Amino acid sequence: MKILVVEDDLPLCTGVCFELDCSGYLTVAAYTCQKAIQLMESEHFDLALLDVNLPDGNGFDLCRAIKAVHPELPIIFFTANDLESDVLTGFDLGAEDYITKPFHMKILLRRVDVALRRSNSARPVPEGWRDGFLQLDFGALTAMRGTEKLAITPNEYKLLKVLTANAGTIVTRQILLDKLWDSAGSFVDDHTLTVTINRLRGKIEDEAHTYIKTVRGMGYIWTGVKS
Repeated sequence: MKILVVEDDLPLCTGVCFELDCSGYLTVAAYTCQKAIQLMESEHFDLALLDVNLPDGNGFDLCRAIKAVHPELPIIFFTANDLESDVLTGFDLGAEDYITKPFHMKILLRRVDVALRRSNSARPVPEGWRDGFLQLDFGALTAMRGTEKLAITPNEYKLLKVLTANAGTIVTRQILLDKLWDSAGSFVDDHTLTVTINRLRGKIEDEAHTYIKTVRGMGYIWTGVKS
């Protein structure tokens, strides 16, 4: 998951990015509204953390600009402005949360996690995947690789749904572990996830077609492109 952090306090911005990176996220920092807009135009983000007071504007206007183009992007304000009117403005603009400074980093991490979970659960699950080689139908639970019919387990279908729904974006191992469980309702462990990923690659990929890329220490990216 990639997070945009917009904060002009360099030590704080560095600290927030460090903690998020250590928690398995990928962060990109911006210190001005202009830089944040440029990054939003060229990169995909799963969440934005915005300060309200910035050198070339304020986070409220930045939030309006972002939401106009990416209404589905979850936004969290973290700022020293603790006036009730500011908090209400943040929520009125569609923010997921509003955190006042100073704050404990563990609280911020937990709220980021909650906002991302809420966003992912609201995102429509794709009905399938087709690119001319691989065909996945999540409704009928069928899969084809070329002309070959594949035997895909329920857990592998769950994994494919999550990965294809977030195509091009890192899905952390923890998110996958939270979403996957076996047919008996038992949660899978980290080793089982690795085995499942490797087994799935063997089923859907060949030398000319790769779909699941490992991002070491973080998670996986679905790299396929729909036809």
